[in-house]
Amino acid sequence: MQELIDNGQFLELSRRSPSFFESPLTFTLNNGTVVEVSAPGIIRFFPQSTVSEKKQIVLSCGVHGNETAPIEICDELVQRILTGELTLSHNVLFLFGNLPAMDIAERFVEENMNRLFSGAHSEGQGLINIERKRAKQLEEAVADFFEQNDGMRFHYDLHTAIRASKNEKFAVYPYLHERKHSKGQLAFLAACGVKTILLSESATTTFSYFSSYYHNAHAFTVELGKVRPFGENDMSRFEDAKQAITQLICEEKFAPEVDIATLDIYRVNQVINKHHEDFALHFEDDTPNFMDFPKGEVLASESGKQYVAEYDGEAIVFPNANVAIGQRALLTVVPTKLEDLDV
Repeated sequence: MQELIDNGQFLELSRRSPSFFESPLTFTLNNGTVVEVSAPGIIRFFPQSTVSEKKQIVLSCGVHGNETAPIEICDELVQRILTGELTLSHNVLFLFGNLPAMDIAERFVEENMNRLFSGAHSEGQGLINIERKRAKQLEEAVADFFEQNDGMRFHYDLHTAIRASKNEKFAVYPYLHERKHSKGQLAFLAACGVKTILLSESATTTFSYFSSYYHNAHAFTVELGKVRPFGENDMSRFEDAKQAITQLICEEKFAPEVDIATLDIYRVNQVINKHHEDFALHFEDDTPNFMDFPKGEVLASESGKQYVAEYDGEAIVFPNANVAIGQRALLTVVPTKLEDLDV
């Protein structure tokens, strides 16, 4: 216990000695912060702050094990909190998602975890692999955290993308059903250096949609750059995000401003799923996210079907022909505007 407090190596212990956290663990730091560990990679902090409106903040990373920069950011934050270098103002739950995938430097071991939330982990054959079991465990951790504490709810699921992007940092804003988009949240994302926003227009099985829909949280899938191996990230490219997140969790009121006109807002136009093994993309493998195409351009094809750009300037995001049958192989997006915003 004391070693964990002294060096803050929670992620290292979670990966190398997970048995250390087989039983729930609770202890208190010198500054009065209560720390609870419910499982390897799942740690929450309850500071003894006098903030009148304490936020409930979830920071998740490593849902894909090879997306290392967000893991390194969260690892550093946890270390600084445990060693007393940072003092929190708000309750924070850190989730390091797919620990076995981190160990093999792969996106996942058996199944893409970010398609397994909102109960998808238990559909079909059920909890048949480590990703499905972990997705269920992560859902339960979020539900327990939000439901036991009052206050506004936030969840930032931090990722990096497989391929390069014309817009290096971007966020997916889950479908809100009848709720309004938040100007304050767009301002926070802009402070993180994220000035491109994709508006989802349908329910999904991503982690951020789970928190948004089932727990009424402000939630986002945040893409902070490109996948790199551990230790090979240029962390200066993530400094804005790290600083904004630090201010969010440590300051009583962190309320940046943004001119909405400076943001690039897109809406999802097509969700293209792979139905046959011969599914193929009709552009080069190194084509970056947000590359746009003229109306009528063939973007992908498979047996009996071609997928074409429906608008001039329609852009591609998250293309991946190697997904499993039935999973999303490509999103297309078109520019749009946000006018009716909540605070």
